[in-house]
Amino acid sequence: MPRKLSPDKWLFAVTVALVLFGIVMVNSASALLNNKQLGIFSYAFLHQSVVALLGLSLMWIFMRINYRRYNNAAVVFSGLGLCLVLLLLVLRQGPSANVHRWLQWGPLGFQPSEAAKLTMVLFMAGFLSRRGQPINQFSRGLLPYFLVVGLFAWLIMIEPDLGTAACLLIVAVLMLFTAGLRWRYLISAAAAASIALAAVILRNPYQLQRMLTFFFGDGADRLGAGYQITQSLIAIGSGGITGLGLGDGKQKLFFLPQPHTDFIFSVIGEEFGLIGTTLVSFLFLVFFWRGLKAAVRAPDRFGFFLALGLTLLIVVQAFINMGVVLKLLPTKGIPLPFVSMGGSSIIVSLVAVGILLNVSQYSSPADLRSMSMNSSAARG
Repeated sequence: MPRKLSPDKWLFAVTVALVLFGIVMVNSASALLNNKQLGIFSYAFLHQSVVALLGLSLMWIFMRINYRRYNNAAVVFSGLGLCLVLLLLVLRQGPSANVHRWLQWGPLGFQPSEAAKLTMVLFMAGFLSRRGQPINQFSRGLLPYFLVVGLFAWLIMIEPDLGTAACLLIVAVLMLFTAGLRWRYLISAAAAASIALAAVILRNPYQLQRMLTFFFGDGADRLGAGYQITQSLIAIGSGGITGLGLGDGKQKLFFLPQPHTDFIFSVIGEEFGLIGTTLVSFLFLVFFWRGLKAAVRAPDRFGFFLALGLTLLIVVQAFINMGVVLKLLPTKGIPLPFVSMGGSSIIVSLVAVGILLNVSQYSSPADLRSMSMNSSAARG
C-alpha cells in the first residue's frame, strides 16, 4: 500500500493565493460600476468574499473524501444524468444576454456547464482507467467515449458557450492522448471537434463576426466585433512594466466590457503591468506542475487520470482566458479560474481542487514509469 501523505502544500497555497487576489481584483475592477448600477461600492467585494468562503469550505470537505469513492459507476452516471437534465433544462430558460447558460432562482443563478465539466472529468478518468488497451478499438474503446463527451460538449456549444465546450474537448483529447490513443484517431477526434465548433459558429452571426475579426484584423470594426479586444489591448499596453497601480486603471471605467469577469486579466495588466500578468501566469504554471506531480505519483490509473483531468481543466481554461485577452485566440466568454467574479465557476473549480488535493495525499513514484510505458505501447 502507498503511504498516505498530507495534501500538496504548494497546490493549496497557490489556489488560496489566486482566490484572495481575485477578491482584490474583482473589487478594483467593478467598484465604480457597482456604485453606478447598485449604489454600493463594495457589492462585488462582498459577493466574491462569500463565494470564495463557500468554495474554500467545499474544497476542504472534498479534500478529506477519498478520491476512490468517485470510481463508482453509480456515482458517475448519477452525476452525468443530473447534469444532462440541467443542460437540457437551461436551454428552455429565457435567454440572458442572448444566451442560455444560467438557471435562475430569484437572485440566485447556477451555470450547469461548470458542473458538467467536473462530472465529465470523473467519467473520463473512470472510463480510461478501466479500458486500457481497447482505447484503440473503435467500437469498444472510442465510440462510448465519443458519444458521451460529444453529447455534453454539443449541449454546451448550443447554449452557446464555445469557450467552455472548447475547454472540455481539449481536456478530453489530451486525456485520450495520455491514455495511448493512436495518432490517426487523435487527428480524427480533433477534426470532429473542430467541425462541430465551426457548425455552431456559422449558426451565430456575432460569433462568426468575432472569428472573422480575429483572423482578418479589427481595424475596420473597432466599435463592433473588435471592440472588446481593442479595449483589452489598450488596457494591457497602458500598464507597461509595473502598471498604473491598484485601483488606478482607466479601461475598467465603462470602456472595457466585463472587466470583473472575462477580461479581468486585462485589468491586472493595466494596474500591475507585465510584472503582475507574469506573476499570475507563473502561479498557474506552478498549479500545473504540482497537479501533474499529483497525477504521476497517484497509486492507481484512476487517480492518475483524475488528477490529470482536473489539472488540465483549470490550466486549459486559464490559458484560454489569457489567450483571448492578449488576442492570441478568438474572443470567447470564459472566466479566469479563481480570479474572475462568478459563483458557479469558483465553487466548481475549488471542489475540483479539493479532489485533486486528496489525490495528492497518496504517493507512489514508480507508477509514473509504468503508466508511461503502457501509454507508449498502446500508441505504438
